[in-house]
Amino acid sequence: MIPINLNSSLLNNIDSPKDLKLLSVDQLPQVCQEIRDEIIHVLSENPGHLGSSLGAVELAVAIHYVYNTPEDRIVWDVGHQAYAHKILTGRRESFHTNRTLGGLRPFPSPFENEYDTNTCGHASNSISVGLGMAVAAKKEGLSRKVVAIIGDGAMSGGLAFEGLNNVSSTDNDMLIILNDNNMSIDSSVGGMKQYLLHLHTSQTYNNIRFKAAQRFASWGWLNEHRKKAILRFNNSVKSLLFNQQNIFEGLDIRYFGPMNGNNVIDLVRIIQEIKEMKGPKLLHIHTTKGKGYQAAEKEATIWHAPGKFDVESGKRISSEDAPNRPKYQTIFGKTLIELAQKNDRIVGVTPAMPTGCSMDLLQKEMPDRVFDVGIAEGHSVTFSAGMAKDGLIPFCNIYSSFAQRAYDNIIHDVAISNLPVVICLDRAGLVGEDGPTHHGAFDLAFLRPIPNLTIASPMDGNELRDLMYTAQLPEKGAFIIRYPRGCCTKPIDWLRPFQEIRIGSGRLIKKGNGNTVVLSVGPIGTIVEEAITEWEVESQKNHPEQVSSITHYDMRFIKPLDEEILQEVLKKFQRVITIEDGVREGGFGSAVLEYLSDHQFKGQVIRLGLPDQFVEHGKVQELYHIVGLDKESIKKVLL
Repeated sequence: MIPINLNSSLLNNIDSPKDLKLLSVDQLPQVCQEIRDEIIHVLSENPGHLGSSLGAVELAVAIHYVYNTPEDRIVWDVGHQAYAHKILTGRRESFHTNRTLGGLRPFPSPFENEYDTNTCGHASNSISVGLGMAVAAKKEGLSRKVVAIIGDGAMSGGLAFEGLNNVSSTDNDMLIILNDNNMSIDSSVGGMKQYLLHLHTSQTYNNIRFKAAQRFASWGWLNEHRKKAILRFNNSVKSLLFNQQNIFEGLDIRYFGPMNGNNVIDLVRIIQEIKEMKGPKLLHIHTTKGKGYQAAEKEATIWHAPGKFDVESGKRISSEDAPNRPKYQTIFGKTLIELAQKNDRIVGVTPAMPTGCSMDLLQKEMPDRVFDVGIAEGHSVTFSAGMAKDGLIPFCNIYSSFAQRAYDNIIHDVAISNLPVVICLDRAGLVGEDGPTHHGAFDLAFLRPIPNLTIASPMDGNELRDLMYTAQLPEKGAFIIRYPRGCCTKPIDWLRPFQEIRIGSGRLIKKGNGNTVVLSVGPIGTIVEEAITEWEVESQKNHPEQVSSITHYDMRFIKPLDEEILQEVLKKFQRVITIEDGVREGGFGSAVLEYLSDHQFKGQVIRLGLPDQFVEHGKVQELYHIVGLDKESIKKVLL
């Protein structure tokens, strides 16, 4: 895509924050508007995270205007909101390549730019990372400032609370900026959301307090003992005056706000005022997700990452589900409704992704049967375990890469007690443009060693429906179902009755007469089908006298493996090829190799999967080609 020239009179002269600082404060609103226009026009053709970044334009401009970046550390949380940051830090010319193969990374990354201080694809880590940087600066005797930016949705994550608790007890001068737009992707939920919604602090009061602190400092009154005494007295007075208890100041973190975070002039002023204050501080700002683009402001959830769209009309161009080949998430959502209608013990649990995983469908039909727990994956699993212990059947839907943060909860709270929790891992395998922080690469490898888990991956949408049906039947215990992002490659039969699938059973896709067998797991099996068919046709054409056909099994279960099929493999084949959309080390292929080795298999085993490295961003088919999982690569292995 050719970047659109917006003829920006100010932005054209900004290649770094140093250029931004040459402007007057009164010019900053124009800079914000030009950045906002750039983001809208570029993302209309090259999709990305629109709403969050539009809401945080003023924040990015103010921070880079006030602080000495990159020497001062700006720690972004998640990175959905950092497009303006990218444009201001030397990446405007390449911004149109964002999220494309070989282009800018989808989220801030230290490997891409010196202004990106941390990896931030997942939520809630900015406070902990920032505190580490602030402590390091203190130890080194540096005057470096550290700013941690966190959204209200990310503030619901347990790691954020752990960080806040440690900030209050560790010597640091960090500034935490809470970007509160009452949204994460779907609307924020939980007690923290309600607390932030009603929190109010007088700006006049903060001004008086700031001036008083300056006066006390000039008198030499602010030694460590007196500071803590004054702070405790101040918090008591504020609670009395405003009839509120401030959770942040209760942790000895100075609180400022809330204020309008989309007013860049006021934002610069307040940040400049509190920049040199000693001790931890929190600035609470209100911003509007999708700010400056009417369609995005009106429907923030849809415009979080809307795909391609027409700028003038606000019409989205992104493709919808095909009628008979819907997205896997849609199949999950509709099937969950069907099962819940028949089984009143079924409930749904999601950590802040009801729309993303399509649990919003059940939420609309049966709102009392769905629990959105906010960005809190570990809690979502343990909460599900509690419900399962007392008779419910929770379907806990978590994106595969986010489930990494619930590993201990799966082991300690679900698997040990073998509770009937159905954990559905959406976005398993390569997810495409979101890159290494979001690829669901590791789930098979890290879940496979855990006792009491049944782990399955459907080859198509019909199998997904049957696996969901099977998982909620009595005596099935803890059940993992993983499936990818995107649409099914085979038609879905909504009218076909549910069928129970025997635990640990695979199925024969194609019987061959040669000595090679392919064992696949999950939807990548459809690519294997095509590769085998094309390979046999081409081989028949080129070498008709030498061709033998290939056998293909869809194993369906990673744990337990289908031992009947594996015994057949031991007896009939000399060459075994395993294929999975997950890391090769420790995954499905490793499980097959272990079994065959234990049974003295003398033939050849070839394992195809993701390499022992982090796969970068790009379209899924592009990435499949790079890692050797596309159709042409599989055909070469068949040779």
